[in-house]
Amino acid sequence: MNLTRQLSASSSGEGSEQVNLRPLELSDASELAAAYLRNREHLEQWEPTRGDDFFTVAGQEASIRAKLGHYAGGSEVPWVITGSRGIHGMITLTGIVRGPFQNANLGYWIDRECTGRGLASGAVAAVVGMATEELGLHRVQAATLLHNAASQAVLSRCGFDRIGVAPAYLHIAGEWQDHLLFQRVLY
Repeated sequence: MNLTRQLSASSSGEGSEQVNLRPLELSDASELAAAYLRNREHLEQWEPTRGDDFFTVAGQEASIRAKLGHYAGGSEVPWVITGSRGIHGMITLTGIVRGPFQNANLGYWIDRECTGRGLASGAVAAVVGMATEELGLHRVQAATLLHNAASQAVLSRCGFDRIGVAPAYLHIAGEWQDHLLFQRVLY
């Protein structure tokens, strides 16, 4: 199973940067801790409240071990988005359910300095392709905060349909918040 893809992203100057989407590895802990720390303020409005330990190498090693355990069990596939300046973000399929459902949840984040360059759209499109071709999933779903217009635009560009609002869906930024739900039926 090939879970690695190359993506193109417009650079801050002219031209484009070669960006890779590859499975998460334990050796990413140091660089991932630095990326999360660098983006702490940028991400805090979109994610669960994180303790200080999360932003350390040891915290990321523990998180990666847990994710890799879920990957080994077949319920999660975590990727990092890497480029010339290191880790630019993450994208993950979680809650993979087999049997008659063949479904997964999609989540992602992009470094604040890399937004607006097509990375999120490219990564989502690549993961949707792998969900179909490599993982044999039938459906991928995603949820955004009601005011996250940028993420909603990414999902729409990648063929996701809005399916409704889920009240008090996830505990984000310290409170239960409503989310707009999306899905993409793959076949």
